[in-house]
Amino acid sequence: QVELVESGGEPVQAGASLRLSCTAPGRTLFSFAVAWFRQAPGKEREFVAAISRIGGNTYYTDSVKGRFTISRDNADELVYLRMTSLTPGDTAVYYCAADRFLQLMTTPAVRDFEYWGRGTQVTVSP
Repeated sequence: QVELVESGGEPVQAGASLRLSCTAPGRTLFSFAVAWFRQAPGKEREFVAAISRIGGNTYYTDSVKGRFTISRDNADELVYLRMTSLTPGDTAVYYCAADRFLQLMTTPAVRDFEYWGRGTQVTVSP
């Protein structure tokens, strides 16, 4: 079992930036594909961004392209989601997900990931 912990969510105003972090305490994420999903009240959990376990390829949903960036730290101890130009539409609980075996070559789905964090709340005011 791999426990994931997200942090960095805060209430902010539109136009602000935030950086979310995902870590697996006691482990690195070196061999894991890692993704961020988000879920707003009354909506399905949706894909946001992902980074592959092979070569560091990244993928984004269209609504965040050019605004959000997923990255790893140098030791693969953390995975970040840098978010800029935030809008109220970005308000959601943001979840980190990881999978040891997924060879990420396209936009992933919730079912592709074995491990999940408990989420961090991002609230963007108008």
